[in-house]
Amino acid sequence: MSMVLSPLITAVHFPPISEVKRWVAERPDGGPELIDLCQAVPDYAPAPELTAHLSGLLHDPLLSKYTPDEGLPEVREALCGYYEWKYGARLSPGNLCLTIGASQAFWLAIITLCRAGDEVVLQAPCYFDHPMALEMLGIRRVCAPFVEADGGLPSPATIAGLITDKTRAILLVSPSNPTGAITPPAVIGELLEVARRHNIALILDETYNEFIPDGSRPHELFGDPAWGDHFVHIASFGKTYALTGYRAGLLAASEQFIQHALKAQDTMAVCQPRITQQAVKFGVEHLEGWVADNREMMTRRHDLFRAEFMKPGNRFTLSASGTFFAWVRHPFDDCSGRQAAKKLVDQAGIICLPGEVFGPGLDGYLRLAFGNIREEAIPEAVRRFRAMAV
Repeated sequence: MSMVLSPLITAVHFPPISEVKRWVAERPDGGPELIDLCQAVPDYAPAPELTAHLSGLLHDPLLSKYTPDEGLPEVREALCGYYEWKYGARLSPGNLCLTIGASQAFWLAIITLCRAGDEVVLQAPCYFDHPMALEMLGIRRVCAPFVEADGGLPSPATIAGLITDKTRAILLVSPSNPTGAITPPAVIGELLEVARRHNIALILDETYNEFIPDGSRPHELFGDPAWGDHFVHIASFGKTYALTGYRAGLLAASEQFIQHALKAQDTMAVCQPRITQQAVKFGVEHLEGWVADNREMMTRRHDLFRAEFMKPGNRFTLSASGTFFAWVRHPFDDCSGRQAAKKLVDQAGIICLPGEVFGPGLDGYLRLAFGNIREEAIPEAVRRFRAMAV
């Protein structure tokens, strides 16, 4: 007789990217060469000057030591400078906690705000790690529906209508994973006002904030002197500096919020690795131009894909898209998203994610990511979609 596992975790679906990679491993030999539209990670290497800088630190014995739970003071000071430039924010180091990727920042935010039985309102489609975590913690997700005609953008009025006395937070990802949609600053401002009226938090995951075309400011929330009363910000410098394996995340909130979050930080991870902190510090101080060049490259990938995909004769429909992602309605009426994604692996050598892992009722969709596809491969990828038989 085996041990009894928690029903909260056994009810959660298996990690979607790992599931799709199993399909790839089981794929018969002889099919077309694989085109990866699955995982949303930059395919390019970190900046050479960053790599050189870190290599010069490897012999420092301090590099293998713990730092303060929230991160080195000089790193958080440098990040305050970045946020002033990027957002016009006047943050103190006490507003920042460096985390093991954006995923850990999200866990810190949720367990600081919520307990089992509480509710969080999410905009569907939702980044799959978020509802998975909520389910494991016994927190109910309440999804604002995806409206294709609106390109998946959130409606503050709709979200306000879903708030109950059990709601602890509104959770939004912008730019969206999985749709790529960029929520306009004015709408983000309205969502903060909704949160303020109901005395709950707006948690804004801005993992892809450096991939907004032209580097536009994502929002003006940090300009409000009382921003920390109801706003919690999550970031990923792993995406920004192509350091995903370094797990370079950040949580920004009021100093009071951070002090409570550090209780969980100490029991979960203690601190972000020191080498990661040094990488982030170098990045924010020296790599603005490098980041801008990669933003332009990712924008070109998206624009080319969108132009090719929307030419007449494609049975797949582009419902929403942005620099890193496309949200596509598939044409297989008798297929779930998983079945459609599996068919693309087996018949077309295309790897992508099924829509239903991003929320209920989304079986008719697929998520495509542009992190691993070079510009020269995009026409062939779109040709394979067009060639798929219904």
